[in-house]
Amino acid sequence: MSKWQSPLAGYENAEPLPTAFNPVTKALVGIPAPQSKSYDEFPKPIDSSSNGFDFHIYYMQGVPEEAKYAQELHERIRREFPELPIFRLWDKPMGPHPTAMFEVDTFNPHQTGALFSWLTVNRGPCDVFIHPNTGDFYKDHTVLASWMGRQWPLYSDVLKDVPPPDNNGTPVWK
Repeated sequence: MSKWQSPLAGYENAEPLPTAFNPVTKALVGIPAPQSKSYDEFPKPIDSSSNGFDFHIYYMQGVPEEAKYAQELHERIRREFPELPIFRLWDKPMGPHPTAMFEVDTFNPHQTGALFSWLTVNRGPCDVFIHPNTGDFYKDHTVLASWMGRQWPLYSDVLKDVPPPDNNGTPVWK
């Protein structure tokens, strides 16, 4: 028995998908269907009552070029995405994060996709740790996490006994 639920749960009795290819795009032929709800709301168990995703932008504080780029990137994100919460620059490791960083939070799939695609081409020498917020800090920062650039080792032991967030949903290490 797998610990993972099948991604096809709920589609057990669906019609077979076409196997033909579009002659222009060479992609499989699509099927007429309503647009996925995931364009407008996060899938469960992501909790969007606070924020759906955290983007932690990592940089090496001891490398002057990276620290300068991170400071400039921080300012640019504040200008480019003024609607998003952007936290202070930490010039040292904080919580489970092993290096200097700053955080940007997103609240819906559109913001998440926009920030993700923007960071893909603008992050420069910085690395980005991305995780959802499901209420399980350990799982969010390990099993469900994604990376842009280098993957840094997290101090995940501090996540096992994380006290509840404060009244604003902020973990104690921020």
